[in-house]
Amino acid sequence: MSAYPIPHVIAAHPRGERMMDVYSQLLSERIVYLGTAIDAGVANTIIAQLLHLESQSPESPVNLYINCEGGDPAATLAIYDTMQYIQAPVATTCVGQAFAAGAVLLAGGAPGQRAVLPHTRVILHQPAIQGRGTIPDLILHADEVIRLRAELEEILSEHTGRPLDDLRRDTDRHRVFSALAARDYGLVDEVLRPRGSAGPRRSQGSEPTLGAGDAPRGEAPRTVR
Repeated sequence: MSAYPIPHVIAAHPRGERMMDVYSQLLSERIVYLGTAIDAGVANTIIAQLLHLESQSPESPVNLYINCEGGDPAATLAIYDTMQYIQAPVATTCVGQAFAAGAVLLAGGAPGQRAVLPHTRVILHQPAIQGRGTIPDLILHADEVIRLRAELEEILSEHTGRPLDDLRRDTDRHRVFSALAARDYGLVDEVLRPRGSAGPRRSQGSEPTLGAGDAPRGEAPRTVR
């Protein structure tokens, strides 16, 4: 986790203004922000927020913003399953990057409500083997990684419409997508333009994907410094 301090905001309240951390303020507006790699603790936090928002208003959408450098596949699947389980539709938007596990959550958003900002990178990659112990233990761990990889590929195939063979090939090594390429591949539905800009919010055109060696082409709250 980053040591960057959590900013606080002053928000309007029926009993007057009150100070709260920015993540709590976003949560009150049905916004969940995933801005780190995914581990069990991060997954538990995201899951708790999703369940809380569904209990408040089961049919109101939840907005999940993603800037994720990857993470534990099992923890990722726990978040994904919760997104699919709750009644509230989960709209996903990537800001920055969605690496491996983050790409799965991005693609798993509600149909028609998956988006990226213009300079986003989306990266597909297979799970890595990490572990120590005896050879039989490592073999068991490798078998589990293979099982998790198959599950993640099936999820991506379901949400992108791509054949499983394509997903197996594309996740074998790093495959980097620009914002437009991610849309064309089916990982997202649209590329968002800046708010207030002229013209349609949905970007037009297409871009090639990049290989591993290529360079990626109420009252408003007041921030308390």
